[in-house]
Amino acid sequence: MHPAFLYLPGQRLTLPELTAARLDGDVVDIGEAFVPADLVEGADVRAASIATIVHPGTAVCGPSAVWVHGACDAPPNPHHLRRAVARRIRAVQSPRVRYHDTPLPAEDLIFIGGIPITTPERTLIDLALGSHREPALDRWAHMLIEHDPGLIGTARERIRTLRRVPGSRRALELLEELGIRRT
Repeated sequence: MHPAFLYLPGQRLTLPELTAARLDGDVVDIGEAFVPADLVEGADVRAASIATIVHPGTAVCGPSAVWVHGACDAPPNPHHLRRAVARRIRAVQSPRVRYHDTPLPAEDLIFIGGIPITTPERTLIDLALGSHREPALDRWAHMLIEHDPGLIGTARERIRTLRRVPGSRRALELLEELGIRRT
């Protein structure tokens, strides 16, 4: 997507101007930005729309990655970011962002629109592993599996190889349950 199609409040137009253009039907809001109403909303558009909240050394993960990958229509609130470098970083605190301070290996990242995002497989693994702490993640995992059912098998295999990881038993149960629901 060409950056000329992305309108961030305060850059070329103010938020009131963009809101008026939305009321006129000229633009629609997506993520943290606005785009022309006739622009096809793909993964690159979704990723670019939240680029301003993705800080250096972080990657889009969890429910936000589910949205960017196109498995659901509405973005989560707040967005989820995870450390994508080995060293610790100082995360910028924002009510619009939930920061997870566990590092991601480079092989679990892809770049969409220049933004690092967890792969669909890694996204499903993280959602399943986090479901014992946050049951709302089950819904996001379900949407991702509906979008790409082939992820269940590979995610199961990777979780089975993990040792001493909190939530792995619950994660396998969740993937089994979601797999049964699909059939």
